[in-house]
Amino acid sequence: MAAITYIRSLEYAAKIMGEDLELLEAIVCNDDNLTYGSIITVQIGPEEAITALTNYGIEELTDMLRDARVSTKTWHEFLDDFVHDAELVARIKAQSPR
Repeated sequence: MAAITYIRSLEYAAKIMGEDLELLEAIVCNDDNLTYGSIITVQIGPEEAITALTNYGIEELTDMLRDARVSTKTWHEFLDDFVHDAELVARIKAQSPR
């Protein structure tokens, strides 16, 4: 694996991917959802940190979401499996599929 030379904050990744930040946060909060090393925690203060993704992490997450959106059924199953916030799941399900 090549050396990682830069990462993108999850907030910026959500913007460039055109995705809901809360959805991405819910998915990456479990680091087992992406390949080891794709999710990076960046300490920005004594007790403050942000989540960031490598390029591979963004690609992997993009592919995961694309595959989940194949049908409404697979999308809803994906949300039920990967997002543990019932309100967020309901809000995302209510939005029109892409």
